[in-house]
Amino acid sequence: MQILLNNQATELPVHATVAQALAQLQPQPPFAVAVNTEFVPKALYESRVLQANDKVEVISPVTGG
Repeated sequence: MQILLNNQATELPVHATVAQALAQLQPQPPFAVAVNTEFVPKALYESRVLQANDKVEVISPVTGG
């Protein structure tokens, strides 16, 4: 199935989880994850199943001002 991972089309297996999407991206902590603009707590990364065309955003904080 295809999802958008940080606005990039990404192919994942059917019933893939947020954790599997993160494995593709390999972000450096700290970061937050949203699926279709809904925050996903870290405790749910392994169990939150993605659907085709979901939009997954991985956001890192930026310091400075």
